Amino acid sequence: MNPIVPFVQSLTNKNASNWLIELQSSMPNINICHIEELSESERKYIEVAIVAKPNPIDLLTLPNLRWVQSLWAGVEKLIDELPNKQISIVRLIDPQLGETMAEAVLAWTLYLHRNMPIYKKQQSSQEWIQHDVTMASEQTIGILGLGHLGQKAAKRLLDNGFNVVGWNSGKNLQDIETFSGEDGLLKVATLSDILVILLPLTPQTSGLLGNSFFSQLKHGASLINFARADIIDVKALEIGLETRQIKHAVLDVFLQEPLERTDKLWRNPHVTVLPHISAPTNKHTASQVVAKNIRAFFDSNKIPQSISREIGY
Repeated sequence: MNPIVPFVQSLTNKNASNWLIELQSSMPNINICHIEELSESERKYIEVAIVAKPNPIDLLTLPNLRWVQSLWAGVEKLIDELPNKQISIVRLIDPQLGETMAEAVLAWTLYLHRNMPIYKKQQSSQEWIQHDVTMASEQTIGILGLGHLGQKAAKRLLDNGFNVVGWNSGKNLQDIETFSGEDGLLKVATLSDILVILLPLTPQTSGLLGNSFFSQLKHGASLINFARADIIDVKALEIGLETRQIKHAVLDVFLQEPLERTDKLWRNPHVTVLPHISAPTNKHTASQVVAKNIRAFFDSNKIPQSISREIGY
């Protein structure tokens, strides 16, 4: 009899159905099913579940659950909401996700580097004004967070001629000047023409970028937030944009999503609003990663490397 792994999610019906097809195709010898399809007796034998925005109450119906495989790289909500703190959380580490994020970072860095917000504004007022182009080698891109995604983004930027500096927990990386600690964070702020935020959300990074940080940011720098909205103090950001300390902000993440129509960020001419599209998970490649982890568990009874609840990733 094939093992059973429930899919616990709160996605749209179409999205959930597409995920189920990909997951089942990747694991033909494992029965992937919606949790609602499990009988009471079957629930007692479940040790692993695949999750995507799960309802915590659903997981309570699996008394012997040992670990969950997330379909996302970000797991902060799972850390907060999982009813049993002994359940291990395995985040998605998909090489394709790194490539997708690197592409997005490069695309929106070029958008800022080549003054696209200015030309968009000029078009609306029918102004024909040409601006000087700065060479990529004259631009320093600061990356906050040099994990898997940050390192992929940094390499893509380097390959396209930009200078790159980064802030992390002390890693030394080839061709990238890195800094750590509070002093290091402010140093990156003073060096960056464009700042890219790729940090995980943890107790230490929540609210990290506020008035103090933005006041140290290189005057006229722009920023891109592809991490989590909670990392930025929105009011401090708005003040920085109003005073022109910050030239432009590309924001892909918000405290409430979708962003409310009444939110003034929509109408701020110095903000580009994106609908959380910087690095969508590729269902096919992600399912392959999930399948590898789950097959290994059933073969060895060992849980894949899980996140640390204390540090948040």
